[in-house]
Amino acid sequence: MTGFININKAAGASSAKEVSKIKKLTGVPCGHMGTLDPMASGVLPVALGNAARLFDYFLDKHKKYTAVFRFGVDSDTLDSTGNVMENVGTVPAIDEINAVLHNFKGEILQVPPKYSAKNVCGKRGYQLARAGVEFELAPKKVSIYSIELTEKANDCFTFEIECGGGTYIRSLARDIARSLGTCAVMCALKRTQSGIFTIENSVKSEDLSYENIKNHIIPTESVLPYGEIFPDKKDSHKLFNGLSVYSEKPDGIYKIYKDGAFYGIAEVKQSILKVRTKLC
Repeated sequence: MTGFININKAAGASSAKEVSKIKKLTGVPCGHMGTLDPMASGVLPVALGNAARLFDYFLDKHKKYTAVFRFGVDSDTLDSTGNVMENVGTVPAIDEINAVLHNFKGEILQVPPKYSAKNVCGKRGYQLARAGVEFELAPKKVSIYSIELTEKANDCFTFEIECGGGTYIRSLARDIARSLGTCAVMCALKRTQSGIFTIENSVKSEDLSYENIKNHIIPTESVLPYGEIFPDKKDSHKLFNGLSVYSEKPDGIYKIYKDGAFYGIAEVKQSILKVRTKLC
């Protein structure tokens, strides 16, 4: 059994717990394609079997979020689950926020939250932070494709955000607030899209059972936006035994088929075709 199940994770549930339930229902190894913090909800693609080998192909996928930032407060975790400090900053007006949002579009440098899974000298950032160890995280490049303020309710502002993989929405709340001379924390987050997986085609894990789970498995080949290669018998013998062959295809990544059935991922580089990843 291989493929994907697009889980609509509930707020408060851990990503690991959602994966564990899918593993129990399918009886095969599983892994999620990009964790969601327990407080967050929404799209959590879970890979079944060999589909988990595609993790690296999902690192830079476009993602969409609906996020709520609360201004005028601060937190050690940059969200409402940490030690929240009230009334430590001003609450900006909508026009003030809109005036600075352009500074956070495109490729920007972002410092990850200390309470994160970033590795620091062999330890996770959140482990060091909880232990009271002082440390700094290096800024990293992230891509913000769009960010729009859509709603205001008292000191809480709702944003629609489209970004690349590896972006910390909590850090975005901190940095937007700092640019306005105040502070903010993330108090709600919903991922509405991750690559081809959307909230519309997701399913809640509580609605899955041994009887219906197969109906919700998305075939591995359908999530890969690549061209197709159907090698002839002569080339197949070489390719599927670890050898390379000549190809007239342009350089790039392809879905490759064996005897007409989807097999995995291949790459053409300088007219040389080689199988990279077996998925079925």
